[in-house]
Amino acid sequence: MTQGNLQGKVALVTGGATGIGLAAAALYLQQGAKVVIAGRRETEGQKALAQLQEISPDVDFIQTDVSQAPEVQQLIAATVKRFGKLDIAFNNAGIEGMFARIEDMPEEAFDSVFNINVKGVWLSCKYEIEQFRKQGTGGTIVNTSSWLARGAFGGSGVYSASKAALDGLTRALAIETADAGIRINNVQPGYIQTPMFDRFFPADHAEAEAAKAPLRKHVPLGRFADPKEVAALVLWLSSPAASYITGESILADGGLAIGGQRL
Repeated sequence: MTQGNLQGKVALVTGGATGIGLAAAALYLQQGAKVVIAGRRETEGQKALAQLQEISPDVDFIQTDVSQAPEVQQLIAATVKRFGKLDIAFNNAGIEGMFARIEDMPEEAFDSVFNINVKGVWLSCKYEIEQFRKQGTGGTIVNTSSWLARGAFGGSGVYSASKAALDGLTRALAIETADAGIRINNVQPGYIQTPMFDRFFPADHAEAEAAKAPLRKHVPLGRFADPKEVAALVLWLSSPAASYITGESILADGGLAIGGQRL
């Protein structure tokens, strides 16, 4: 992809203050887009904003809880007010929630994961699509699913279900919006070195590395990914280079979800 590929475009990134969202926002800016990042935590958002402003001044942060419809509507309106339009949306906001056996999983934990991971993406798509149709210019949406939409391990039931729901949602919305020139796809990350991933492990570095070692062995490429590697896929799906791709859920997992015995 050539530099300046997204020149003049406006991109919105939810969950844009850390991890894959922050890496994608940086790539969008480097490719010439204007960017709004959104997140629930003001302190993290302002820190990310300062980092991104070193790349370009054409970036802003808007504190948003994507599970609340009025806040999502306000986010879209503020993005358009700031930069005049919306061309690209990366709906990356999500939480890991609680991993536990079903009999140990409280109903509130289920609700909290689905409110952000499913309802939050649904609301984001709803109002992004509304804006795209109003503009009459088409648009692209990328949602963050997970390899756990296709795979699972003990305790991942709620999270896996929330991400599998996005795969179905993306397919349906791709059909609904194709006539308006809107493309909608998913990325399905595997084990990525993000703050969310690190929360599963002990704070002590040595203990964390020991706990990560068995997981690393299950990845055919033999390593975890840098957030930038997934962000590169997000950028490609957002760009004209992927102009004939819609309704797809694409793994970026180093081969993790491939079936078969690991020796």
